[in-house]
Amino acid sequence: MKEKPKRMSATMRLRNYFLTGLVICAPLVITLYLTWSFVVWVDGWVKPYLPKAYTPDYYLPYPVPGFGLLIALIVITLIGFLTANLIGRTVVGFGESILDRMPFIRVIYKGLKQLFQTILAESESSFQKVGLIEYPRKGLWSLVFIATQTHGEVGKHVARSGRDPVSVFLPTTPNPTSGYLLFVPSEEITILDMSVEDAAKMIISASLVYPEHGDEPGSESDVTKLFPTQFGT
Repeated sequence: MKEKPKRMSATMRLRNYFLTGLVICAPLVITLYLTWSFVVWVDGWVKPYLPKAYTPDYYLPYPVPGFGLLIALIVITLIGFLTANLIGRTVVGFGESILDRMPFIRVIYKGLKQLFQTILAESESSFQKVGLIEYPRKGLWSLVFIATQTHGEVGKHVARSGRDPVSVFLPTTPNPTSGYLLFVPSEEITILDMSVEDAAKMIISASLVYPEHGDEPGSESDVTKLFPTQFGT
């Protein structure tokens, strides 16, 4: 005779309801708070430089949030438009040549510029796929973000062994913005179907959040399809 399942107590049910509501509300509240804080922060930087006659706060009895952010977006877009032509590029090049003569400032500027180019550029410098490699030893597997084929002196050195090296980023948990840059032979990388966003969620949650797996397993040979021109496929 099967035993009847035990009924949860009222306290346990209330606890489960609270945790369910917390999972739903906490991400939403935190997202709204961070977004609002960012808008207020940008407004606090931009609005003091605007003439009062051009701000809606001057005409309305209450402040208008986001106006400073709107102005900042317009100015950034305008600067991008102006630097897209020859004159703009000449001005930018002249300014960068001045910064290049400043020992400490040039290191900061070049580092930040390269960082933003890597994050924002829709090119081969952005992460292409998610993969698995055996690291830190055989039998242990780690998630990596696949960047691009390894270029320059490092690529030539690794390629001497007759293996095509690929640059991958091995993120740490729970902060995927830090990690290790590894140069791995392409045949040792297993491509996964999950997206970069899903992999980041998995890393941040320490594998408590799993993405849905693909219908077909990853393949070691698939990595050459990401860079057909480099690998000659």
